[in-house]
Amino acid sequence: MTTVLVPLGHDDSESLRPAVAEVLTIARGLGEVVACATAPVSDGLTEQLGSYGVSRLVLAEAPDPAAVTQAGALAAAGRQQGCEVVLLPSSFTTKEIAAHTAHQLQAGLLIDVAALRIEAGHLVGGKIAFGGAWQTECEVTTPVAVATVRPNAVVATQVEAPPEVQVVRQDAAPGAPGLELVQRTVHPHNVQGRPDLAEAAIVVAGGRGTFGDFEPVEELADELHAAVGTTRDCVDEGWMGHDAQIGQTGVTIVPRVYIGAGISGAPHHVGGMSAAGHIIAVNIDDEAPLVQMADLAVIGDLDSVLADATEALRERHDGS
Repeated sequence: MTTVLVPLGHDDSESLRPAVAEVLTIARGLGEVVACATAPVSDGLTEQLGSYGVSRLVLAEAPDPAAVTQAGALAAAGRQQGCEVVLLPSSFTTKEIAAHTAHQLQAGLLIDVAALRIEAGHLVGGKIAFGGAWQTECEVTTPVAVATVRPNAVVATQVEAPPEVQVVRQDAAPGAPGLELVQRTVHPHNVQGRPDLAEAAIVVAGGRGTFGDFEPVEELADELHAAVGTTRDCVDEGWMGHDAQIGQTGVTIVPRVYIGAGISGAPHHVGGMSAAGHIIAVNIDDEAPLVQMADLAVIGDLDSVLADATEALRERHDGS
């Protein structure tokens, strides 16, 4: 049976992030699941891991949160546990960790894949390319494979009979030669309690048609438990921060539902969201590129359309 190693992330010591739960769900379909933590974990998190089918939890010490250091701990855990596959949720940070881990394990590397399977002993993963225009499959031919899994590739599910999680302690991995972490600044995010833009299942984005007033966008997003995104124009205008920018020089998203309000659909923006499962456009221009590519288009003033949608959702939630 294939043994799959899944890192929890340096800062995930209290609860399981949705993106990690999705990766654990995929890993369970490939073989035995081993989780790896580089920070102390709570009893509640250990119990959560069991509910997603994790049989072993490796507590690996890492001197600092630098990507190459985290990769050293992950690679050591992979060797110690005899893991043939290492899976990580896909983000800017984890892609760097994945690259270092693959280098240390002399492993093949897949980035932003989904629909993973083991075929003839090798990891095969589906990958969306060229802004969602191509569906490709990649196979790792080395004995060990490392891959990052794109967000919302699957719906996270728990197991009916959770195993007892065996906790294994691992000695601290040596730091990277010539590397010293001098300073680290943790930037606060999601102060409103919204999901991360890159990992969100639902995204509500506002464009130049908001004229800088994102209140209707944010209210609808909060009612849908969605992330808020925007376009490069709005960032350039100073209406939103760059961390909310969707596009080729911003965040690439693959939500199950994308709602674009007041967004024309410039190629730069479309390149970052075209792989969404369902695209909804709200615009006064029925010939806007985003309207033309949408699964559902609502032609009208975004303030009133979003306000009506938010009110309908509130009534539905209050009645349930």
